[in-house]
Amino acid sequence: MTKQSFLKGTIILIIAGMITRFLGFINRLVVARVMGQVGVGLYMMALPTLFLVLTLTQIGLPTAISKRVAEATTKGQKHKVKQILIVSLTITGCTSIFITIGLVSLIPWISTNLYTDQRVLFPLYAISPVIPIIAISSVLKGYFQGKQNMKPQSYALIIEQVIRICFVALFIKWLMPFGVEYAAAGAMFSIILGELISLLYMIFLFKRNKTFRVRRQFFSYLTASKQTIKELFSIALPNTGSKLINSITQFLEPILVAQSLAIAGMTTTAATMAYGQLTGYVLPLLFLPTFITHSLSIALVPAISESEAMQQQTFIHHRIQQAIRISFASGALATIVFTIFRDPILLFMYGSSDASELLLLMAPFYLFLYIQAPLQSALLALDLAKPAMFNSLFGAVIKLSLLYFLATKPNLEIVGVAISMCVSVILVTFLHLHALRQTIRFKIPFKELIKMIGLLIVTYGVSSCFYHFYQVTSQGIILFLITLSLLALVYLVIVLLMRFITRDELRQLPFIQKWF
Repeated sequence: MTKQSFLKGTIILIIAGMITRFLGFINRLVVARVMGQVGVGLYMMALPTLFLVLTLTQIGLPTAISKRVAEATTKGQKHKVKQILIVSLTITGCTSIFITIGLVSLIPWISTNLYTDQRVLFPLYAISPVIPIIAISSVLKGYFQGKQNMKPQSYALIIEQVIRICFVALFIKWLMPFGVEYAAAGAMFSIILGELISLLYMIFLFKRNKTFRVRRQFFSYLTASKQTIKELFSIALPNTGSKLINSITQFLEPILVAQSLAIAGMTTTAATMAYGQLTGYVLPLLFLPTFITHSLSIALVPAISESEAMQQQTFIHHRIQQAIRISFASGALATIVFTIFRDPILLFMYGSSDASELLLLMAPFYLFLYIQAPLQSALLALDLAKPAMFNSLFGAVIKLSLLYFLATKPNLEIVGVAISMCVSVILVTFLHLHALRQTIRFKIPFKELIKMIGLLIVTYGVSSCFYHFYQVTSQGIILFLITLSLLALVYLVIVLLMRFITRDELRQLPFIQKWF
């Protein structure tokens, strides 16, 4: 099984993430244009429930698997790797079945009592069968990550998105005549097909590359796994707490938004449309750069775990600084582009620029989100899952409290929801930094902070010039894409000149080595 270095593994995940984000946007465009804002609102209202039950199913094991497999592999403990896999598959397999049955039983009550729009019943039913599939898939992903082999997960993500795109339009058009709620359910069912095919692919790769038989002495490994379970759950339970907090927040968010906007005087349809603009139009754009930060985060856990097992403290600091620097560089361009080019982006993508003010408000603050994920992964890799959990809890409490306080005001409404999200992102990011400073004395060097500010200023000036050029010429989509492409090339040069990506890092990339 091929092992990649931290940067090579990250690049593989970034390329896969770039492809899947592009395919994902095609999927969202189809959903948004065919179903409309109401359909998108129903679609997005059902997803938090799915995320909540998946968190309960996985109980934080994927990250724990990645860390413990990396440690065991570094120490040459082959039997320990098998034991980790057997325990994880058993736990997630059992919990996924019980939670799926429980969810299906509770769906009528959830749609009637927790949501103001009862049409969310159909998407919730449609998405339920995907829970066991994702649960087993996440275990295999954690195993491959721990082996520092990022290719299986990358290929599986691409396969999943391709399948979804192939079927989502078909299902929506087929079911739309029955009502928008049935079309939303059809969009959900395309997720199931994508996840199923990608899981079958990962099982095929595991069987082809495995160095041990999972079924051989399965129960003897399982009964002798007390210490392994303890080691896994020392990370998994606090990590579950963090994910559960986020999932519960996402689950409560649409409910609280609907109730708050109703108090502010908005009708049910208007509230659903406003929430659809925020979560279906603005947030997908803001989360676009996270395929880079997410890739860094995945590769960071086994890399830091390996360094920690070898007691290389200086290298741990280097890896965290490296992840923050690259994450910021990836997010800075997106932040400026979403701020300056917000109207044409929304217009070309969704056919409407109604969410322009929300995007302008949130884009600058979500720059902190792009360095938050690597910080959280560093905490988990260092067995600091508890501080990460409490940081998430504090951020969630502040977010929901502010949401209700601000969204119920008639002069703010959905803007109040956006403000609460921004405050939560900034707060959790700084709390993660504080936790790392308290435990391993990590801090971002002052020189790096100056470079970050300088990058933002230079990028804003260059982007403004490009936007002025676009405005005074023909404002078609072709010219718009050319303008953004040229801006990206100029930005890449700026990043290299300011050494956000160093020559040593470039030398580690196989397709760049010959130039150095």
